[in-house]
Amino acid sequence: MEAVTEGGWSSLPVPLSPGVLLALQDLGFDRMTPVQSATIPLFMSNKDVAAEAVTGSGKTLAFVIPILEILLRREEKLKKMQVGAIIITPTRELAIQIDEVLTHFTKHFPKFSQILLIGGRNPMEDVEKFKEHGGNIIVATPGRLEDLFRRKADGLDLASCVKSLDVLVLDEADRLLDMGFESSLNAILAFLPKQRRTGLFSATQTQEVENLVRAGLRNPVRISVKEKGVAATNTQKTPTRLENYYMICKADEKFNQLVHFLRQHKQEKHLVFFSTCACVEYYGKALESLIKQVKIMCIHGKMKHKRNKIFTEFRRLAGAFVHRCGRTARIGNAGSALVFLLPMEESYINFLSINQKCPMQEMQPQRNVLDLLPKLKSMALADRAVFEKGMKAFVSYIQAYAKHECNLIFRIKDLDFASLAKGFALLKMPKMPELRGKCFPDFTPVTVNTDSIPFKDKNREKQRQKQLEQQRKEREESEGKKKFIKNKSWSKQKAKREKKRKLTAKRKREEGSDVEDEDMEELLNDTRLLKRLKKGKISEEEFEKRLTGSQSKFKEAAAD
Repeated sequence: MEAVTEGGWSSLPVPLSPGVLLALQDLGFDRMTPVQSATIPLFMSNKDVAAEAVTGSGKTLAFVIPILEILLRREEKLKKMQVGAIIITPTRELAIQIDEVLTHFTKHFPKFSQILLIGGRNPMEDVEKFKEHGGNIIVATPGRLEDLFRRKADGLDLASCVKSLDVLVLDEADRLLDMGFESSLNAILAFLPKQRRTGLFSATQTQEVENLVRAGLRNPVRISVKEKGVAATNTQKTPTRLENYYMICKADEKFNQLVHFLRQHKQEKHLVFFSTCACVEYYGKALESLIKQVKIMCIHGKMKHKRNKIFTEFRRLAGAFVHRCGRTARIGNAGSALVFLLPMEESYINFLSINQKCPMQEMQPQRNVLDLLPKLKSMALADRAVFEKGMKAFVSYIQAYAKHECNLIFRIKDLDFASLAKGFALLKMPKMPELRGKCFPDFTPVTVNTDSIPFKDKNREKQRQKQLEQQRKEREESEGKKKFIKNKSWSKQKAKREKKRKLTAKRKREEGSDVEDEDMEELLNDTRLLKRLKKGKISEEEFEKRLTGSQSKFKEAAAD
């Protein structure tokens, strides 16, 4: 591993506590990284800091160590229900990672209790856990933390607990805002005391992050850290030892190229990202069947308890945490990232290079790659679960594509839907607004009636057949009910008209109307009958019958 660190821990202007040094020794960190040597002295001297450094530069210890040192120097010892520090991070996985790092230190300081507050479990469990064990240091995701601030009715007055707060840390602040947590952060900040130290850590410095700095920090010291050996003018946002590659291939070739690449690198650890949860479900199932002797695990945002379990299992298999392309090449290690792009998306490479300071190298598509799409189609024909996952994945992909933040490059109107459907190994095109009115001569649906495709799981298929039968009965009942309601409605309208006619005739008799008025009434009734006859609402026989009845009533009224 190439040394990208600066100075030993003893070189800090304020000496670290023995327990902190012992934890660092246990972890094998004998020297500081640049972001640590720049941030820790300022944070420990009660300064607010806004630090910008590339992902994987050692930011976690840059705030964990100052938190512990600040809490250790408190004049009054924290009580069980008093919160001394809060660390907010955008995802459960990052929160779990930070909590694990923190545990390495707090085991040397049993007087500090820590609690992890993340989604995926019942909030009441967190309420009870906090009430029982307390939480001097909280590691949390924004949504769950905001929720717990509003649990006073459940016996937890978190707003009172944070009055003793000394330190707030916003980790990966750019991601917190990108993921839509701005309102949650503002709500949380409103509960916190103004007299605190705040650290904001981010891989990029955007206008949104700048706004958050102004709202949450007081006279912050701004830190921008480069890796050792990187020119001061270099503004690259990813680690220098991270090699970024891209491959240009058609939509119906992308999956084959992916499988071929993974098969060629079986001995290495990979994390494959898709644009939607449904795509993760579908392609995860496909990769599981097509790449043998490799552990495939799926994880996405809609998972609850299962998500945390899978993440923990992946951590055990992987020697390092590789959450995304920026999560490789950690602290001086080498790493690689590969993105698959359609031919029409190639300008994205220039965008990443210029706007995101992320240089890319082209990787040519492999030749003589096996076509696995027919096999994927066969899987869909044999199991309705695969068929439905494929349809949902395709729909979600198009919907996500339509909302892409780089919509000047990723334009839905330029998508080749037929090629894309082939790449998803679809049996037929789904019905969705984006495809309405379009023809796809290059896509050939299967001749099989897809409604007849069964679930391989017998219980699921039994349940499906039961639902189909129930739907059939409901349709029959609904059709019969509609006919009955229609007839009933017509009869009610007829009775209403008859009643109105009688009331009109009675009123005119009472007012002394002459025969001409009655004649006009008869004429109006006859006109209505004629219109109904023309529209086919009554037969000629019915028309004559009603006409005769109307005339006889007119004669009776005239005689009176």
